[in-house]
Amino acid sequence: MRLPSPPRKWMIAAAATVLAGSSALVYAQIEGPERGVPPIASTGDFEVSGIEVNVTGKDAEDARRNGWAEAQRLGWAKLWARTHGGQKSSLPDSRLNDMVSAIVVEEEEIGPRRYVARLGVVFDRARAGQLLGVSGKVTRSAPLMIIPVTINAGAPMVFEQRTDWQRAWARYRTSESAIDYIRPYGGGGDSLVLTAGQIDRRSRIWWRALLDQFGAADILIPIVRIERQWPGGPVEATFTARYGPDNTYLESFGLRTSGPGGIAKMMDEGVRRINAIYERALAAGMLAPDKSLIVQEPVDESELIDLEEPAPVVDSGPSRPGDDNYVPSIGPPPPSGTAAATPAAAPSMQSFNVQFATPDASAVTAAEAAVRGAPGVQGATTSSLALGGTSVMRVTFAGDRDALRAALAARGFTVQDAGGALRISR
Repeated sequence: MRLPSPPRKWMIAAAATVLAGSSALVYAQIEGPERGVPPIASTGDFEVSGIEVNVTGKDAEDARRNGWAEAQRLGWAKLWARTHGGQKSSLPDSRLNDMVSAIVVEEEEIGPRRYVARLGVVFDRARAGQLLGVSGKVTRSAPLMIIPVTINAGAPMVFEQRTDWQRAWARYRTSESAIDYIRPYGGGGDSLVLTAGQIDRRSRIWWRALLDQFGAADILIPIVRIERQWPGGPVEATFTARYGPDNTYLESFGLRTSGPGGIAKMMDEGVRRINAIYERALAAGMLAPDKSLIVQEPVDESELIDLEEPAPVVDSGPSRPGDDNYVPSIGPPPPSGTAAATPAAAPSMQSFNVQFATPDASAVTAAEAAVRGAPGVQGATTSSLALGGTSVMRVTFAGDRDALRAALAARGFTVQDAGGALRISR
């Protein structure tokens, strides 16, 4: 009995390869090890971290409960001092319990009757903000997508596998920053398009497609290079802040930890300092979105003609010598019954979807350049990219659909109808 063959896809999920009598299962890049760290700190709540507690109790559970209550008191005092210039404030535990939305355990040691820990306290913005007098809105940058690059043992990676650098960005509470971060999840197809090689590309076509996919205006590239002195020994990291499609350098700094156990804390500190670099760059006007990444819609010339059309003039009859508005006529008057010639209206600008085959990246650039060269075409930008398949181009043309078909045919394209779009081929 012959089994039906599986459906063909643009990428094979798994393939069996027989080498020297032994079989090996080969996975495609998208189906490999588990990857992707979703951001876990996306709310606008207030967070106070690094609170040291050392308390006792009747048993381990009571000691931990006392430690968390003490952390709430210390956290509120720090938050109040941070927002009111060093002033002190205290609230009853019942009021704090209503405002605290989470306790973050950074480090803890639990004994039979003792609790020693470093904790973080998250206060609900809606409830705590009323007492703090802090509004819920802050001035932020344009949406900026980050590509966190990790260079470990000389190999750069982004989302090919989970890294401590990616986890640190997922933990970072971006609501308190002036930068409007867009943090890709890293799962699914993100690992295919957001790679370390992407940051060295200069083609604006690729960057526009990526930024449109994630709803971003520009790109931020925080890079960390990890160097291990010996297995289990000190770890050094060099952090570099870059931005933009041209991979422009901003600043860099180094951090060091005594062992692998301190890598997570070192990465959190690196994220905090990288954010400070980006905030300074934003204040200096360096993070304005690249104009080459903004696709501007063409102006409808018919609307300009309507706006610039002169107001009608009331004819009060021929003027005579001596009148203030008298203008002598030059030449004979036009014969009666002859209408004055009126200029033809300019064709209106319209947008059309054009489908075209894109076996590789060079086919995208070549097709856009060829379409832009057609007479009457004002703009052509790929709106849906599918390498190895059929992509869609948005074409702005001065004329109707039939005129666009004729213009593309004049450029050597074979034009066919594809539903509501045109399909071109050569």
